Amino acid sequence: MEMMTQYIKDAHPADQKVKDMQEMLALLKRRPSTKITFDEMNAIIKQKQIAKYKAELAAKQSTVTYTPSTAQNTFVVNTAANAAIPNAEAEEFNMLMAENPVEHKNKTVKILNSLFDNDPNSKTSIVLIKNNSDCNIIVRMESVGNTKYRLAVPAHDDSTIVIDKGQYLFTSLVCGAQYASQKTIEKAIMVTLGSSATQ
Repeated sequence: MEMMTQYIKDAHPADQKVKDMQEMLALLKRRPSTKITFDEMNAIIKQKQIAKYKAELAAKQSTVTYTPSTAQNTFVVNTAANAAIPNAEAEEFNMLMAENPVEHKNKTVKILNSLFDNDPNSKTSIVLIKNNSDCNIIVRMESVGNTKYRLAVPAHDDSTIVIDKGQYLFTSLVCGAQYASQKTIEKAIMVTLGSSATQ
């Protein structure tokens, strides 16, 4: 609750996540134990994702608004030395975000099917990436063999992908900082990246 309160306090006035966090805080405060179970939180996230992708399917296009990356964007890597590197992933990020309507529809249907699927024997699972940073990022998920996925996630937004279950190395460049984490995907998970939190 303290983390949510701090996020709301420091958030930009146009931050769309403030309203969601305020609703969660209200729910937490209404409960006698002031706690919310993982299953309850997971259900809230799931319902919001279902509503989001249903809206996209109805609109026949992505409802995400984002600022495209440019190669001229730089990340300050060492503030003492004021060293900066160019955004080498700008072109790749823009390409990943520029889905044609057919690709977007197929992806949206796949995500919705996975959100509604409660079969524990399913060979796939859903991964939600929340990007709390000020930079557009690409999250790379690599498993054994040639199993590789890329997911573009705009700054202060989230993206979802359906992947095969298994062991993965998650990597990303978040505003010039390298992120890497080994994860076992056996059920739906949410990964938060950014300056304030990394899970």
